[in-house]
Amino acid sequence: MEKEPPAIEFPCDYPIKVMGPTTHDYKQCIIEIIETHAPGIDYSRVTIKQSRNGKYSSVTVFITATGKEQLEQIFESLKASGRISLVL
Repeated sequence: MEKEPPAIEFPCDYPIKVMGPTTHDYKQCIIEIIETHAPGIDYSRVTIKQSRNGKYSSVTVFITATGKEQLEQIFESLKASGRISLVL
């Protein structure tokens, strides 16, 4: 018998990790997209890491998630930007 994965209880602190090609404005682009759906990002908790060769960057942004629909909208907007390789 398979167990159901635990449901996320909203609102909650939720990390969004985005990976894509490194550009000078990559971090700011990600933040702007996310902030349209989740205003009030705590910038002190935004992190960016570059790949070993610097070709790719990953940006992690923590938001206060209010529901599944909000998360789906964020993921769709990030993918639609054309600058994202992977969203976790």
